[in-house]
Amino acid sequence: MGLRTRGIAGGTVLLFGGRSEIGLETVERLASGRVVVLAARRSEDLTEEIARIAAAGARAVHGVEFDAGGGGGGGGRSTRPRWSPPSSPVTYTSDEVAALDRYRQKVEAVGQRAESYDLFLCHAWDDRRETATELHDLLEAQDVSVWFSERDIILGQPFMREIDKGLAKTRIGLVLITPAFLKRIESGGVSEKELSELLARDLLIPVAHGVTYDEIRAISPLLGSRNGLSTDEDSMEDIAKKIAELVDL
Repeated sequence: MGLRTRGIAGGTVLLFGGRSEIGLETVERLASGRVVVLAARRSEDLTEEIARIAAAGARAVHGVEFDAGGGGGGGGRSTRPRWSPPSSPVTYTSDEVAALDRYRQKVEAVGQRAESYDLFLCHAWDDRRETATELHDLLEAQDVSVWFSERDIILGQPFMREIDKGLAKTRIGLVLITPAFLKRIESGGVSEKELSELLARDLLIPVAHGVTYDEIRAISPLLGSRNGLSTDEDSMEDIAKKIAELVDL
């Protein structure tokens, strides 16, 4: 149940879970002179509740529907995580909030550090000029500082040493998991080494693109056990906005 009040006397009261008894009792106390919106999975189920709030003196009462089912078992789109500002343009499923909360706790535990990046972008070599660059640019557009090998390793520098330094300078890692990434970690190489370090530190946010978490678990059970974000659920632009909110302190 979520209760929001907008403005002062005569403002709007919004109740998610419009049939919640505790929520209804609270709304009854606030209803006089206000516009009240009751949100439920099926607005036709709210007939009695609407009459009850109207009797409490509401200026107007509206019943609206919201999708609490979501896609892929993701839950409703009505959940707002504690770190997301009220003005945020993106919506979260309850499963996303539950998955991201552990990463937010990691970010908060690390805190702000001088001369550090918000994120280390771990990706497959094959994705460096398209998907990884797209995500990098979207994140930077949201004022997220990203360590990205395509931009932060100068030609001639020792590659693995620079990656090691990049990992040390970042607060948390973001792993872009694609079909190419899964192939790379199966065969070993740089992506596998980066992933191993982030897994060992338990500092990574998974983003699945073109793969399912079941497919990830089949290749890497440890990585697949960490639920995160997916472009099956959100656009890459919205994922960048969610990550920006997640790392903002």
